Amino acid sequence: MKRIVLTGGGSAGHVTPNLALIPELTKLNWKIDYIGTHYGIERELIGDSIPYHPISAGKLRRYFDVKNFTDPFRVVKGVIDAYFILRKIRPNIVFSKGGFVSLPVSVAAKFLGIPVVLHESDFTPGLANKLALPFAAHLCLAFPETIEYVPKEKATITGNPIRKTLFSGDKNRAREMCKFTEEKPVILVIGGSLGAVRINQVIRLGLDELLREFQLIHICGKGNLDLSIEAPGYCQFEYVSQELPDIFALADLVVSRAGANVLFELLALKKPHVLIPLSKGASRGDQVLNAESFAKQGFSVVLKEENLTQSELLSTIRHLNHKQADYVKAMEQSKLKNASDEIIKLIEKLSGNQ
Repeated sequence: MKRIVLTGGGSAGHVTPNLALIPELTKLNWKIDYIGTHYGIERELIGDSIPYHPISAGKLRRYFDVKNFTDPFRVVKGVIDAYFILRKIRPNIVFSKGGFVSLPVSVAAKFLGIPVVLHESDFTPGLANKLALPFAAHLCLAFPETIEYVPKEKATITGNPIRKTLFSGDKNRAREMCKFTEEKPVILVIGGSLGAVRINQVIRLGLDELLREFQLIHICGKGNLDLSIEAPGYCQFEYVSQELPDIFALADLVVSRAGANVLFELLALKKPHVLIPLSKGASRGDQVLNAESFAKQGFSVVLKEENLTQSELLSTIRHLNHKQADYVKAMEQSKLKNASDEIIKLIEKLSGNQ
């Protein structure tokens, strides 16, 4: 039996690519287990779809915090937890998507002689992947430029795995759900949760002007609904899951943050988009670099958060709407391969099943 352990967590971005791989691995008769934390978002997202094994994990921080003195002990306990789980499961290989839960799993796998494949979604490697790299057999990269930051002989540029369900959306179903007409183009705004407040504010301040030319689907994040707004052509959600493929199918243009997962989804779906990356002051700067890479390849229009105003956003959206054919053409010419296929080829090869 071919058996694989998937790991990764701490944020949805460290879980979603694993969710994209699960159906493809299942088709190839892989038995799949997941190792995550006891209470992390990964446990919620994985659900009951595959066996889930919780371990202890300590958060990896680049800043001073009192917990920095206690979390190393959680990491050590996590290594011990993962060691006994892996020894019992005996997988052929581990695929790690990063996040602080992945480090103990990678270390334990190395002790047991189980090969580990890491995946890095962002332009520069995250801290967990940097620490896990010595214990890994190979590293998959989403961005071509990232090869400059890692040992070249140990890395392959694959892109980011995309959930195939995103390609099966029905625009008519989304139009009916949002009560939209066919007369105006549709903008999808993905505000998200963390760091979405500024985007939500500017969208709503400029809503009257935007609605003269467009219809708007606004995914504004948990607790960010404004129920006082009831305008024809404006539809807001805290969060969407099953409806997302339909909404993507309906959207003509997208305004989004620049997390790696959403970038590669927009690229795969060929959706013209404006990126508003989280500033370096609010993050480690990975979204700024992600956005710059996509802009350089002609895929994206980038609007810096420090320049985000009602007038600047409207002007940028109008430019994108006018030039959208150029951006679609650039995305169609992308040399990035099917990430899921490339990653599974590596998994088959390194696990000795090819």
